[in-house]
Amino acid sequence: MKIAFAGKGGVGKTTLTALLGDYLARLGRDVVLIDADTALSLGAACGLPEEALPAALCHRETLVRQRIGDGVYLNLTPRVDDLPGEVSVAVPVGDGPRPGGRLGEKRLLVMGGVSGGGGGCACAAGHLLQAVIAHVLTADDVYTLVDCEAGVEHLGRGTVRDVDGLVVVSQASRRSLAVAARVSALARELGLTRQILAVTGCDGAALDALPALPGLPSVQVAVPPLAGLLQRQALDGSVLSLPEVATADAACAALLAGLGD
Repeated sequence: MKIAFAGKGGVGKTTLTALLGDYLARLGRDVVLIDADTALSLGAACGLPEEALPAALCHRETLVRQRIGDGVYLNLTPRVDDLPGEVSVAVPVGDGPRPGGRLGEKRLLVMGGVSGGGGGCACAAGHLLQAVIAHVLTADDVYTLVDCEAGVEHLGRGTVRDVDGLVVVSQASRRSLAVAARVSALARELGLTRQILAVTGCDGAALDALPALPGLPSVQVAVPPLAGLLQRQALDGSVLSLPEVATADAACAALLAGLGD
């Protein structure tokens, strides 16, 4: 299954991507995590030190020129099958229940923000990024999780055209929910109707009390506050192996069920 995560900046989108990837690996599923956000923080959330990360594809100007060109005429069908290995790294699996017996393999692709493709600026780096993402999304028997840029513009550029489902991430605030509604509506316009709203820092009672803004996904799940994460954030970027791993796992299981997996 291929799942994209989108929403307003700072709502926990990257945290949720990392948590779901780790949950799936502990179930024995192989997972590819794609950091397609300009913040490039998914590696840290997965417990990797900065020195262990390859240079993001969006910053490899020589490679972009070789594959796409930098003149008037751009190669919009570049060879990309060799690139996932160059921009990916193995990711450790965190502590927690391992009901799958075997551990799945986790790999992180460090891409960076996408700025090109289906309707945005005709940027050489953006075309290459989208070509690599599209190639990775064709892989079978592996879960692919895409941590998208904050906001809604990336949807118009076609970043999530090829995914199976969309997790729209929001906090329990009207401003955040308004962005979530716009993200959801635009994704539906692009044909992506398999959606779920994940509200972070929220319990079931608070979820039921949220305003019913037009455009929000009808399937919704609460992601409760994780005290261990709040205590750790100032010192460590990792969101894995938390004391509340059971709570995080339950939220991840609800996400997958809500997407019909």
